[in-house]
Amino acid sequence: KDRVGAVQIRKAIANAPENFWTKGQMAEMLLDIWFQEQRTAIGGIGELRGNGQFVRRQALASCGGWNEETITDDLDLTIRLHLDKWDIECVFHPPVEEEGVTNATALWHQRNRWAEGGYQRYLDYWDLILKNRMGTKKTWDLLIFMVTMYILPTAAIPDILMAIARHRPPMLSSVTGLSLGMSVIGMFAGLKHVHKATPRLSEQLKPSTYLVLLLQTLRGSLYMLHWLVVMSSTTARMSFRPKRLKWVKTVHKGVEKSIL
Repeated sequence: KDRVGAVQIRKAIANAPENFWTKGQMAEMLLDIWFQEQRTAIGGIGELRGNGQFVRRQALASCGGWNEETITDDLDLTIRLHLDKWDIECVFHPPVEEEGVTNATALWHQRNRWAEGGYQRYLDYWDLILKNRMGTKKTWDLLIFMVTMYILPTAAIPDILMAIARHRPPMLSSVTGLSLGMSVIGMFAGLKHVHKATPRLSEQLKPSTYLVLLLQTLRGSLYMLHWLVVMSSTTARMSFRPKRLKWVKTVHKGVEKSIL
């Protein structure tokens, strides 16, 4: 396609069986690519994820090349490509393997960097976004994503604390419930998709298999709660601190055996 400026393939966690954190990241990556496929199918925004991204040279030159003033160049380039009228395709197969972080501390540093970079792109390009440079569908898609991924998680913790203090239901319970419900459905769909696409597993979709997928979805949903704390922390920090380009390097140990 002439206007496809980049392609993002699914990221698979190479050390997924190791522990709770890596299993959670495996489910998270499947949720992400499932949502990405749905967004691009209706004319929304496809996003780059660093590992597994392929960028057309013409598109990269057209939007100004790589940005050195960001800590997440993939997210920054995503916005600039769409502002320059390029599309990004997201595909489930083939996957590219990536080593997941194995403990809460490493996950905290990594996700804080992702959250800060995600926020920063809105702050850097808000005027062009509001001018509808990307087109109506992409602009609305981006704004809805911002609400569900950034604003709602940030508001959820104070909303819950106020509900406990005042002995009343949370004000955002309906919207938060809808967002969580969509995440559960997307995660289950992603897990089912990769299960059916795996040759040794594709003919084994029995009731017991669906139970396993459901349990994996519940575990992944529990893992995803870390985003509530990450987004609240990042929002508070960025509200008082100027833009910074410092980030903590993620330590990788390597994996001995490849899976999926």
